[in-house]
Amino acid sequence: MASPSGTSSGSSLLHNSGSDEDLQTLMDQKKKRRMLSNRESARRSRMRKQKHLDDLASQLSQLRKDNNQLLKALTITTQNYMAVEGDNSVLKTQVLELSNRLQSLNEITDQIITGSINNSSSSSSSGFMDHPWSLVQVMSQSHPIMASAEMSQYL
Repeated sequence: MASPSGTSSGSSLLHNSGSDEDLQTLMDQKKKRRMLSNRESARRSRMRKQKHLDDLASQLSQLRKDNNQLLKALTITTQNYMAVEGDNSVLKTQVLELSNRLQSLNEITDQIITGSINNSSSSSSSGFMDHPWSLVQVMSQSHPIMASAEMSQYL
């Protein structure tokens, strides 16, 4: 007859070995689930990384396009600036020329006024008013009048 302790030890051995198998199966299932979870996480990580790279490539393309547009706008602006600088230079030259002409005309006017005052005080008639074409000769000799087609647009 078997002792109660032997029976229980035999049944506990059977129960322990079944429990070990169940424990091993359970650990294997957990390991498989963890591996699947890790694979899925790695797949999502690769997808996020690929999306990020695609977004960066798209952003790079857009920035290059914007850069080209800005370079074109800069080129046009530079050309316009150079044209305005040229026009400004012409206008400054014209202002200088017209200022010189005005100064000459003022000097001539002063000479006419001074000459007519001198003529009225003296009885001789040798002033500019007695010979109006002599004024044109004086003006053309000291400061020739120059006109250009470009200047007519400013008149």
